[in-house]
Amino acid sequence: MRVAGSDAEDYLQRMVSNDVAALEPGQSCDALLLTAKARVIAPLRVLRRSPDDFLLLTEPELGERVARELLRFRFAAKAEIAPEEHRSVVVFGWGDGEGIPTNDYGEPAHEVLDADVEATVDEGELERLRIEAGTPRWGREIDDRVLPAEAGLVDRAVSFSKGCYPGQEPIARLHYRGHANRRLRVLDVDGEPPAPDTEIRLGDKVVGRVTSAVAGRALAYVRTEVPDDAELSVGAARARLH
Repeated sequence: MRVAGSDAEDYLQRMVSNDVAALEPGQSCDALLLTAKARVIAPLRVLRRSPDDFLLLTEPELGERVARELLRFRFAAKAEIAPEEHRSVVVFGWGDGEGIPTNDYGEPAHEVLDADVEATVDEGELERLRIEAGTPRWGREIDDRVLPAEAGLVDRAVSFSKGCYPGQEPIARLHYRGHANRRLRVLDVDGEPPAPDTEIRLGDKVVGRVTSAVAGRALAYVRTEVPDDAELSVGAARARLH
């Protein structure tokens, strides 16, 4: 989604969770578009292309929702909001290369738009790298049941020094006065990959649920009181916190 115009910086600063005003042209940051109750509407990667031109990257199925939310609250702001479509390629081992830095896969990489290159890593291996890095994905780990703190999104996508934005109060209240009851963890799993929403048990007690899995590894929401050395069961398989 392109957001451009003389009020683009000010408008985005009031709408998303991170400090986009601090970005120089060519820099990027992760951010969240949230409801007033701090439920995630869309995870974003914000690229500042010039002083008055920002590109918001999100999942393809979220483009229309992001556009609706941004247009709904624009009012008199002088900011053009329009969709753009790009082909995104993740290039590994390119720490100082052109493109948008990403740590989604646990290795130095850049996200490059519209590059004419052949894929050398298949989707299954990319998914394994994502799971082992503990990176949440929309529709798997991120949905309207999940708070940003539970998914580990606060450290990477929230600024506590910028001005107000939708969802700021619940985010700040949990950060300063409370704690999440569960958090996203990587599991070592024996046996077949468990299906999403498979219950995780510590003895007879349900302590979490699986969100994504590949052979030997899974991402799951696990209650924070579960010890790191606990022996867990996931369906018929045994599991441990990685």
